[in-house]
Amino acid sequence: MEQSLIYYIPPVGHTPKAVVEILQKHTEIKFVSLVGVDLGGNDTDEKIPSSYFIKNIDEMLVHGVQTDGSSVVLPEIATLNNARVDLIPDINVNWFIDYNYDSLDEETGMPIGTLRIPSFLIHNDTRRVDSRSILKNTIERFQKEIPALLKAHPYALESLGLKATDEIQEVILTAATELEFWVKTPDYDADVEQLTTSQVLQEQYWKRTIGPVRSALEKTLILLDKFGLGVEMGHKEVGGVKAKLASSGSFDHIMEQLEIDWNYSHALQSADNETQARNIVKETFMRSGLEVTFMAKPIEGIAGNGEHTHIGMAIKLKDGRKVNLFAPAEMKKDFMSPIGWGSLMGLLKNYEVVNPFVASTNDALNRLKPGFEAPVCIVASVGHNVEIPSRNRTVLAGLVRDTNNPLSTRFELRAPNPTSNTYLVLASVYQAMLDGIKSVLESEKTSKELETDFSKSPGEEKYYLEKNRAYRSESDVFEHFTAEQRDSMFGKPPATVWENISSLEKYPEKKKILMEGNVFGEEIISSYRHAVLNLWAMELKNRIIPDNMDFVRACRRIPQTDNVSDLDVVTWEKINQLRNYLMKDRLEEKSLFTQIRESIDNMDFETVSKLQIIMSDKINELGQLYAAYKKNLFEVPDTES
Repeated sequence: MEQSLIYYIPPVGHTPKAVVEILQKHTEIKFVSLVGVDLGGNDTDEKIPSSYFIKNIDEMLVHGVQTDGSSVVLPEIATLNNARVDLIPDINVNWFIDYNYDSLDEETGMPIGTLRIPSFLIHNDTRRVDSRSILKNTIERFQKEIPALLKAHPYALESLGLKATDEIQEVILTAATELEFWVKTPDYDADVEQLTTSQVLQEQYWKRTIGPVRSALEKTLILLDKFGLGVEMGHKEVGGVKAKLASSGSFDHIMEQLEIDWNYSHALQSADNETQARNIVKETFMRSGLEVTFMAKPIEGIAGNGEHTHIGMAIKLKDGRKVNLFAPAEMKKDFMSPIGWGSLMGLLKNYEVVNPFVASTNDALNRLKPGFEAPVCIVASVGHNVEIPSRNRTVLAGLVRDTNNPLSTRFELRAPNPTSNTYLVLASVYQAMLDGIKSVLESEKTSKELETDFSKSPGEEKYYLEKNRAYRSESDVFEHFTAEQRDSMFGKPPATVWENISSLEKYPEKKKILMEGNVFGEEIISSYRHAVLNLWAMELKNRIIPDNMDFVRACRRIPQTDNVSDLDVVTWEKINQLRNYLMKDRLEEKSLFTQIRESIDNMDFETVSKLQIIMSDKINELGQLYAAYKKNLFEVPDTES
């Protein structure tokens, strides 16, 4: 059965005639879905019968289908009285066939398939307003501006080992993501202390998978390869505990963290690949009876799910060769080319307006805290010297290079997570990089001069970079610097979604960089900001506060028949004071929870942000106090353990 299925259609097969032939030959493909990605990163999935699509294929491949844009995340753009949005197929990327293995075609006995066609969202026949379009706009801008910049600044061309821009056929932006996720048996939540101990002892990291996790992982890797992703590996990550073998012979109490990596592709295809990969991972593990979460921080105090994003840039020459734009002509002499240095400088200098697209939720910011190899500082590592590659896992961005393979030179951005909108992450990153490239090439500085500039100390006046900041560290930034030093040298990281999204207004000059080349229009940024703030406020009011209320109620006094010490009494009093402060309203004073809810209703987001920080601190304090309180008692009811 499996050998007869097809899993993707490359761009060469996107002519009406070729598509019709495939659908008529593979009658198990019953549906077609045009897949647009809104500003929230959500992908559409409508079911168009293949027979209807075949009859209307000429029209659909050009004009797509209409949908109600008010039902997707495009606030202030697709409104209730102006909601028309067209889904227009993208014929230049792979189209995937999504199979439902729980539903078999009666005629062929094969799983029923849906041809998923990545598409653009067009509002009112004029504007592309989706995440894929924003990334496509960025790519098109690079393809125009890089050759022009190289022609205007020949020294940069020479630094790449080239003689003339006439050699250039195409500019290629490349990317790849590393997908981390947690899997577990339903209704099982491992003890945080067990998870912490296992993590510290590294009992799970790169260990052998067993049972249903092994089976699901192997099936997933095989499937991803069939979809043309070019799987490199799958392995256990640092989080998790050992599964238990039940008396029935099956495994239960499964809670493990995994990672899957696949090949590079051009930027838009890479983002499409990731969307498809997440769907495959979730459904394949689900068929093995396992839950999957891509949340950035599913368990407080335990390693979260990152999605390190690798970013590259190259040109294809007319003779077929490829040249990495980040790599210097002499790999053992310089870290990078001037374009490479400009890219890294642009990313870090403008990261305040990139970060809102990288970490746009409470969950994302929960992961970006010291202590879990998650970056909190706007700082990069390039390596101690050109012979020793960067291995610093505490920085925001690292230079990845191999002196024997210039094409491998790239940057690893460590802040994204599996729920980040990769289309917008890449678009904002490349926009920031192009600003740095343009400034650096105009300066005519060599790689060595740029290395000196980038290695500046706070207070040093250097070209392009901000005077009071440092941008490079080859040391562990958490061990080598105090929190105060980090904030002073690299900038204070945002503590809430409000603080992060407000950077788009706080740094107007950097915001303009996103809008260069009409990539991020004012309308798009405003719509995105509205969507992010609405999600933040609603999640805070309707999920986080109710969950915290349940936790406060669960922190109950535990009756003891004897052996109650004065420490128990004092600890309980502290606990009860916190409980009242957080949740109990009085005539003369409202609780913290009530203050936050009322501030949300009044749209006083500045106050909401400040109170959220206080709430987070107090909830953590309450949890620590209650854990200490229980540990000092002889009698602890099972329901409390």
